[in-house]
Amino acid sequence: MAAVYRERASPVPGVVTWTAPGAAADSLVLPDGCMDLMWQGDALLVAGPDTRAQRHPGGGPDHTGLRFPPAMLPPLLGVPAADLRDRQVRLDEVLPAAQVRRWEERVGTGRPGGVLDAVGLSLTDGRDPRDPAIREVVRALDSGTRVADVAARLGLSPRQLHRRCLAAFGYGPKVLARILRLQSALARVRAGDPYATVAIERGYSDQAHLARDVRALTGTTLRALAS
Repeated sequence: MAAVYRERASPVPGVVTWTAPGAAADSLVLPDGCMDLMWQGDALLVAGPDTRAQRHPGGGPDHTGLRFPPAMLPPLLGVPAADLRDRQVRLDEVLPAAQVRRWEERVGTGRPGGVLDAVGLSLTDGRDPRDPAIREVVRALDSGTRVADVAARLGLSPRQLHRRCLAAFGYGPKVLARILRLQSALARVRAGDPYATVAIERGYSDQAHLARDVRALTGTTLRALAS
């Protein structure tokens, strides 16, 4: 049986632990607003928020990671998310090298998923470091609230909201709204809902608008991603 991508809930609240065997087929990782702490066989990496799909070829090393929900990892690392946008960097570039080296030694000699869970618990100390206002931004944008209304609800100017979103998510609220809407729409069409119905209910002008946004953010077609 071929090795496949797998994920499970991490003991870190809100975080997902995943494994992607190197022998698996090519995969396309879509933008989702999240950030990852990853082990690729010889080093711990941080994967920043993506603005476009990333293709990962098969045949490389096994990867294991923790996927943190939007805006959760930057305050734990002390780095603005915008500094890591569309990038993967070694963890020892953003945290003390000695600490990271100890973690890498543990991951390299243990079960990566379990050790990464322990690393995640150490980083978070069992708490969600996100500002409640930032969590409200995600909730509101995901529900389709207009960016201007989100800013007004939080007592911020559009420029202030944009700056806070850059630090927390890696991009402004309009890009985050597009990415959250894309993920929601794909979940619906994969569940079997008609494309046109999903498009209208998720705020696209029509099915063609949905298809164009999918192509722009992922580089492939709605039909290809729906299966």
